[in-house]
Amino acid sequence: MNSNTSFVRQTILPLIAAFIWGSAFAAQYLGADRMPPFAFNTFRNLFAVPFLVILVFVFDFIRKKNPNFEPDYKHSDKEMVKGGILCGITLAVAMNFQQLGIGSGAGKAGFLTALYIVIIPIIGMVIGKRQPARIWLCIFIAVIGLYLLCIKDGFTIEKTDIYLILCAVTYAVQMTFVDKYSLRVDAVRLSCFEFAVATVVCAGFMLAFRQIPEPGMVGDTIGPLLYTAILSSGVAYTLQIFSQKGTNISIVSLILCMESVFAALTGALFLHEAMTVREYIGSLIMLAAIVISQLPSKNKKEEVKEQ
Repeated sequence: MNSNTSFVRQTILPLIAAFIWGSAFAAQYLGADRMPPFAFNTFRNLFAVPFLVILVFVFDFIRKKNPNFEPDYKHSDKEMVKGGILCGITLAVAMNFQQLGIGSGAGKAGFLTALYIVIIPIIGMVIGKRQPARIWLCIFIAVIGLYLLCIKDGFTIEKTDIYLILCAVTYAVQMTFVDKYSLRVDAVRLSCFEFAVATVVCAGFMLAFRQIPEPGMVGDTIGPLLYTAILSSGVAYTLQIFSQKGTNISIVSLILCMESVFAALTGALFLHEAMTVREYIGSLIMLAAIVISQLPSKNKKEEVKEQ
């Protein structure tokens, strides 16, 4: 992978995904008010699947016209099925935990969900993928920035916060599975398979907990559903898979957690929610952590660990 391709994958793609996820917090919050959480995620994922099927055909067409656009990985059906099932189940569980905990408030939800940036390198240590000290420093700095940005009135643990912590753990596992299979299979197909599995899992939760939406409820929630289905699920999660191909998962996760910054910025821009000095400082600290993580390493051993 050349340096330009690496920069686009490791920096630009996750930044776009983070912006989409950050702007989708409002849609998820509205969805939580109008529809039960398992039902919302079921229909959100269900609407994402046909969009991703179309995307598969679009990418195949572009590849035929321009073979250098993006390699079509010669995956085995076994690898695709295994990767799609593992990524889909963990994604569905994480989504449902997040939707159950979104009532904690957007700020706390954003902070607790983004704690996957700490959990991912811990999982890496368990499976033998250690991160250099510089990345751990960046993670520590980013968590401080996240706290200043998201937590405004003190911090107390409530029942919904437990859901969000479990969400962060499950998202970290999902990203670890994506890290494993993104180099083995086609990214768009993996995303499509992942959301097909997630739809089935969420539908199972919806039926088990009797959260079947009432007539007209889907229509009343169609705006938040389509926004999260097409942009947050269809586009952003596919960009996540592309961004993790051959890159450092901890650095990518640092950039993805910028969704909290974008959530605050889009709220200020479109909802006229003024950002405080504390929030601006938190955002700048997070940005500093990401800039430091992108600096080239002078340590040869560190470079090897990051590859």
